[in-house]
This record gives sequence, C-alpha cells and structure tokens, in this order.
Amino acid sequence: MTDTDSHASRLQAQLEDSPFHQLFQMTIASVDTAAQTLALRLDFTSAVERQAGTGQYHGGAIASLIDIAGDYALIAILGHGVPTINFRVDYLRPASGAALVATATVRRAGRTVGVVDIDVEDDAGRLVAIGRGCYGTQAG
Repeated sequence: MTDTDSHASRLQAQLEDSPFHQLFQMTIASVDTAAQTLALRLDFTSAVERQAGTGQYHGGAIASLIDIAGDYALIAILGHGVPTINFRVDYLRPASGAALVATATVRRAGRTVGVVDIDVEDDAGRLVAIGRGCYGTQAG
C-alpha cells in the first residue's frame, strides 16, 4: 500500500464515520495532496433519485456531494475537519447515470478560510454541476 493509498483509506474511514455521509455511501476515488485535489464518487441508488423512475439525481444529493468533496479536499491537506462557511452550486444539466464524480481543487487554504472549486461529472464525463465552497480552516 502506498502513502497515497493509506491516506485515501484514512479519509474513507473518516467519511464512513459520519451517519449523514453513510446515507450516500460515497467513496474516495482519488486524492493528490501535492496537487491539492480529491475526487469523491457517488453511485446512483434510489436514495438519491429525484423522483421514482426518473433515473436522475436529486439536486440536494449533488449539493451534498459538492460540499463533502470540498470539505474532504481540505481535510486531506490540513489533517483536521473543517466547517462549511458557505457554498454555492450551479446545476448545468440533469444528472443521470451509474455514478457521479466530484473533483475538488483547493484554491486557497489560508489561516482562517479555505476556498475549494468542485466539478461534478457523470459517468460519461459530462459536466453536470459546478460548485465553490468556503470553509473555516482553524482546527478545533
């Protein structure tokens, strides 16, 4: 197991420790602390469906994916949990398919505030939503 794999495993365990996160069964797809990026995967289940039979993801599930991906991108480089200050989502197209992947890129990890941009793609590689989150960076 590489250091990157070990780091991803620790982050996955932390992700799974939250009862809210357990609702979505997300998985850490990749983490690159040097590039300050993290990818988080959300598989399609009936729990995230907008309306039964549509095969489309609910916007709230996508918003949660964006917020959690941004949060964990900062956790990966800071080593501690960070509270969300604010985040925004722009939905670009209806999201459907077997899975969504949110790729979070840390733009700034300052003394008190971190800023993360998040792109969400479907399993065909189409951009379905974008987000930006601001998080408190102080431990405690």
